[in-house]
Amino acid sequence: MLGALDMFAIGIGPSSSHTIGPMKASLKFVELLDTEGIINKVTRLEANLYGSLALTGEGHGTVFAVLNGLSGKHPKTVDPDLFLKLVEQIKKDKQINLLDKHKVDFDITHDLLLHKKEFLPEHANGMSFVAYNDNKILLSKRYFSIGGGFIVDDNEIKNLSNQVADDVKIPYPFRTGAELFGLCEKNGFSIAKLVTRNELVRKTGEQFRIEALEIIEAMHKSVLRGISIEGFLPGSLEVRRRANGLYNKLNVESINSSLHDQRLLAMAFAIGVNEENAAFGKVVTAPTNGSAGTIPGVLEYYIRYGKDVTEDKLVEFILTAGAIGMLYKFGASISAAEVGCQGEIGVACSMASAALTAVLGGSLIQIAKAAEIAMEHSLGMTCDPIGGLVQIPCIERNGVAASRAIDIARLALLEEESGRVSLDDVIKTMLQTGHDMGMRYKETALGGLAVNVVNC
Repeated sequence: MLGALDMFAIGIGPSSSHTIGPMKASLKFVELLDTEGIINKVTRLEANLYGSLALTGEGHGTVFAVLNGLSGKHPKTVDPDLFLKLVEQIKKDKQINLLDKHKVDFDITHDLLLHKKEFLPEHANGMSFVAYNDNKILLSKRYFSIGGGFIVDDNEIKNLSNQVADDVKIPYPFRTGAELFGLCEKNGFSIAKLVTRNELVRKTGEQFRIEALEIIEAMHKSVLRGISIEGFLPGSLEVRRRANGLYNKLNVESINSSLHDQRLLAMAFAIGVNEENAAFGKVVTAPTNGSAGTIPGVLEYYIRYGKDVTEDKLVEFILTAGAIGMLYKFGASISAAEVGCQGEIGVACSMASAALTAVLGGSLIQIAKAAEIAMEHSLGMTCDPIGGLVQIPCIERNGVAASRAIDIARLALLEEESGRVSLDDVIKTMLQTGHDMGMRYKETALGGLAVNVVNC
């Protein structure tokens, strides 16, 4: 059962599909070796990255993530300060300690292969792991990173549209905007109340609230870190961190009455989070790492400048955003490798616009309209990271999306009638647009800005 809070995961940057997903997959593989009692029999291990994972794997930290996952690290609990140090140790020793239990020889140049010209037919983000005992294959497994840190294996991807189905029966099931908003209207529920009722099937109210507050706190901390650090981001682009300077230049104490400057500050918040993401820091996928700054930027804006802000309102913000994210997960995709950046920045802007509209007192019609407007004007957005790094244009796009989400929410609150284009219409269009988009514009760093800007 996919829930609203499943759209958010605390983890390490810079990419949910290229870092968090592969890290989870490699960890899952060695855990399977351990579960089947064969991990101590492994004499050699081979990891293969295909398609988009191979093309931008080095810039997105995929190689680093796989090595950490095979060593037993999880993206939520891994120490960012030790993430790269472990990689350097493995390269130096030419040995890896599987699940921190069993050491095998591992030469990254021979045992971790990047198949840049080969895409697995099931998904652009494919990977495989093979464990050997001498020349005998002990276990072979393929995984696919489908966006937002979600992974599926060979069997699960065959039934991807039904992957969220399980034996848990929820009282208010929905997969479309029409179903979600229809159930809310029929039962007199807010979106947050409806998804809470669904979550209570598998969690206590206290567990659910603690999880929501943990996500909110992690977002807040990523903002504070992002606006406090100076210097340069890792990688060949030598990008200077901007959020700290922007934050200081805005003279925070003087902008309480200016919506224009408040929006600029939200941009600085969002930029700061994605600078943290690019620096292998801890962020929250929202719904991906590439779009990790948009929702925290808007949330921090609301915390500082909203009226009568309460803990309940903050939870409502997160739950509303998560519910809108679920609609895109069900009806389209949040993987830039599949549909371009419209599936990341576009979805994040849609989630943030709807969430802010909700906590500012918007009706169901206004919330749906805000979500729809945000995606309607993100259609066709390509994913073209320069140098394969989640930096340009990714970081700045989050700032722009945060500012737009605030404007869209304010616009939606001024109108009572629904638009001619429904949220379901725009979600369907986003998926079709993504499928029509050339592969070079979908997280491969083979088109757009990635090839038209010189990477010195």
